Amino acid sequence: MTAYSCMNEAELKYEYARVLAKYDLCKSKGLNLNMARGKPAKAQLDLVSDILTVMTTVEDCFDGTIDSRNYGELAGLPSARAYWADVLDCKPSEIFVGGAASLNMMCDIVSRAYTHGLLHSPRPWCKEEKVKFLCPAPGYDRHFQIGEFYGAELITIPMTSTGPDMGMIEEYVKDPQVKMIWVVPKYSNPDGIIFSDETIRRFANLKPAAPDFAIIWDNAYCMHEFEGEYVPFPDIISLCAEAGRPDMVFEFASTSKITFAGGGTSCMAASEANIDYFTGVFGVQMISYDKVNQLRHVKYLKDKAHTLEIMKRHASIMAPKFRCVSEWLNREIAPLGFAHWNDPKGGYFVSLNTMPGTAKRVWQLCKDAGVTMTNAGATFPYRNDPNDSNIRIAPSLPPVEELEEAMDVFTTCLKLAALEKLLNK
Repeated sequence: MTAYSCMNEAELKYEYARVLAKYDLCKSKGLNLNMARGKPAKAQLDLVSDILTVMTTVEDCFDGTIDSRNYGELAGLPSARAYWADVLDCKPSEIFVGGAASLNMMCDIVSRAYTHGLLHSPRPWCKEEKVKFLCPAPGYDRHFQIGEFYGAELITIPMTSTGPDMGMIEEYVKDPQVKMIWVVPKYSNPDGIIFSDETIRRFANLKPAAPDFAIIWDNAYCMHEFEGEYVPFPDIISLCAEAGRPDMVFEFASTSKITFAGGGTSCMAASEANIDYFTGVFGVQMISYDKVNQLRHVKYLKDKAHTLEIMKRHASIMAPKFRCVSEWLNREIAPLGFAHWNDPKGGYFVSLNTMPGTAKRVWQLCKDAGVTMTNAGATFPYRNDPNDSNIRIAPSLPPVEELEEAMDVFTTCLKLAALEKLLNK
């Protein structure tokens, strides 16, 4: 193949006619394929469905002397708090166990910050003249939606190969109106970046002007390797404590991509002072989360070591899908020279940057050909990708044979949009 930048106009027109014919063929197939969201595949849900059989007697419902079927234990069953402390390398007293969605607790933290303030807030955020959130991008669209929903000003922080631009963050937090930053520190969504030790150290050593500045440390993919061995990750809770700001960070994780995406458990890890504060705050709205499900997960997952064994079984399903994406991109797109992408070893996404000014066109072409992708622009605050370039690929849901078809369409759409741009069509 010849790179598009090396083709003359006649060659580009010939290539355009060829790719357009291929695209019309793709459209004629009437496909209905989905690469929009990082949903576990049916095969992944099936492989852990024996979790439904781990509690079959009344005795199974007890965590020591605590009956999981009854009220109480708002911060979580002792065994569930100990399980998450093992996973995140912190203390059980630094864990609050939630329901199926960690995103729900993240939103609750922001909501309480606005209505009542965080532990060190001089006033509720709704009483502030302005509240600003730092948003590393490309990033997770639902983080941005929460900030936008509450009316915060969202400030884009560029991502680098080692994490977000820490120099920019260190400057921005000098502004007392900057109250929060969202990050996915391991296998970031969508770039698949593992934050470097230096980046993590600089996070822990931030000196924000706002006394209630909060780091939302969304460690959603903390055990989610699909190639290679488990990558250990520093405990941000203890690092912030060592740096003298123990209450600055809120870490979140869940079993959404370990057991059932709609029926798992989640946790918030934070300083003991924050756990005590939010146990009181959350106690206004609930007696407890689902402790039966907490105990079911503890009995099934057991501990971090056993969970990592389960994750290897997930990896055997995930790895072929990511290899499929890589093979198509390297064969069909790499020689043409107009796009680049990440090559993650874990997480749930591939982040691709195509020719500037064409991502929305690629998304529309895919949609018209029966392939659903994450909306172009979604990985940036306010859904505004300034380069109209980033596209998030989510290979997890379709079986490999469907993914092959979807990637055939996707790579065709990438080519067609690039050629249209080059020919000013």
